[in-house]
Amino acid sequence: MKKSYIQLHIAVLLAGFTGLFGRLINLNEGLISWYRLLISGLVMWIYLSFTGKQQKLLLKERIKIGSIGFILGIHWIFFYGSIKYSNISVGVVCFALTSFFNAILAPLINKKRLSVQEIGLSSLTLCGIALIFGMDASFRIGIVLGIISAIFSALYTIFNERLVQEYESNTIILNQMIGGGLGLTFILPVFLLFSPAEYLIPTINDLGWLLILSIFCTVLMYFLITSALKKISSFTVSLTYNLEPLYTIALAIVVYKENRVLSTGFYIGLSLILISLMLQMYRVKAKSGGLILP
Repeated sequence: MKKSYIQLHIAVLLAGFTGLFGRLINLNEGLISWYRLLISGLVMWIYLSFTGKQQKLLLKERIKIGSIGFILGIHWIFFYGSIKYSNISVGVVCFALTSFFNAILAPLINKKRLSVQEIGLSSLTLCGIALIFGMDASFRIGIVLGIISAIFSALYTIFNERLVQEYESNTIILNQMIGGGLGLTFILPVFLLFSPAEYLIPTINDLGWLLILSIFCTVLMYFLITSALKKISSFTVSLTYNLEPLYTIALAIVVYKENRVLSTGFYIGLSLILISLMLQMYRVKAKSGGLILP
């Protein structure tokens, strides 16, 4: 369990850098997501081909895993869209709503009873987002896109929790990247009709950032997440990911000076999200009897 929490928090730290790539890479959100899936899938395929660790699967199993990768790709499109239409800080704070949607959707999908405690804790996050939404009117389009992103993120986490009980982490990541890339390939032409791109091929600079994003903040990050999900519930993973905004906002303030455009409402909302996280950490600690580091 301790190893799983260490893996989870390293993954969250890596996730803290992903928001910055929405600003660093000049491609639109659809192309960023497509290239990220494509490069990540290629990296995983090369790695597994050399190590011989690729798990043999039936076609229907590959389709099942790949379809969840498509959900991940949709999440990324809305996530980067949120950043493009607002800023890094607002985009990653909206991502914290994943735990709220997880608390509602997981019991419905898994046919279990709703947890009053999980919904209550997640509602603090919802209140935090509501404060930001109401007081930062200029970011409303970005916030709406961020909320949709959080819904798909919750769905991905819930379905991924099932997969890790059946398949190896490497197999899951490879097939999700390939499946997600194929899925986005079919919808990308339609997406580009509504959101035209200045150019389709990344520049050398963009390609460098895409490689870093794909290798460290995708392949390595999702390997750590899928490993952690073997011991930790999807709700706890989602709520722990509420730390991602803290890391990303700190980076955005240092790199892009975003503190100049963030209002008091933003910081009050962020405080509610962090309170929600701390209460959940104490709840899980009391339940398991173990120490959980934030």
